[in-house]
Amino acid sequence: MESDRDPVTLGDLLRSRRARLSPAAVGLPPGVRRRTPGLRREEVAQLANLSPTYYAFLEQGRQVRPSAQVLDALAGALRLNAAERQYLDVLANGRPASAQPPRAPGRRAEAPVETISADVVDLVQRLDPHPTIVKGRRWDVLASNPAARELFTDWESRPPEDRNLVRWMFSGGEARRVYLDWEREARAMLGRFRLATAAHLNEPNIAALVAELQRDSAHVRRWWLEHDVVSIGSGVKLLRHPRLGPLEYSHVVLQVADRPQQTLVTYTPRTSGLTD
Repeated sequence: MESDRDPVTLGDLLRSRRARLSPAAVGLPPGVRRRTPGLRREEVAQLANLSPTYYAFLEQGRQVRPSAQVLDALAGALRLNAAERQYLDVLANGRPASAQPPRAPGRRAEAPVETISADVVDLVQRLDPHPTIVKGRRWDVLASNPAARELFTDWESRPPEDRNLVRWMFSGGEARRVYLDWEREARAMLGRFRLATAAHLNEPNIAALVAELQRDSAHVRRWWLEHDVVSIGSGVKLLRHPRLGPLEYSHVVLQVADRPQQTLVTYTPRTSGLTD
């Protein structure tokens, strides 16, 4: 069965990363008559030890299947980081065929209705007063405790179709009030979302969400074209609590074992308060 490869987006990624590199950055002479910034196609092919024609086919979105060795060579030539290397692999190979649900010929796969275990919901509630949520494959908020609803937004009072974390980040003013450095955090969230959903962007409900985000947010329209991706992981965030004011929080991200596309995120304040 065919995997959900995306050769067109793969070509877009290669072009964008080629444009970001100068010859000096990769040890090449500057050359002459360079009309655009960045590397030329033949220079990337040289660095990756590929034929210029084969590399051109990759950038053009042709139906070629680069091997793992070719992808490693491209990642090295274009100086990709770990998240970008993972994204490159997803675009080139998609999901393994064995992981895809069966579908009728010529029909797009519909995403199944997402459910969450009652035990996970109970765990989220027991983690209160630490703000905790569980987000699903499309980053819909599937569970939240009172502390999370106070800190971010009252997810349970929203219609089910309006409980999406990325949509909330880019619409209205709530997220801008909560995140002290909204632009940096919003850009990073979009990069994490892109990497997490890269193998599923042809699914109707995810494709519709991406189209909606691009339609409604100038930031998403601009950043989506840049193909930035960010690895999902734990860290520290500066958030403004509605009662306690600005606080520094450490957050931990955990994968739900029997539903690996669902993640639990829990926050712990690290300081008693910060000045605005």
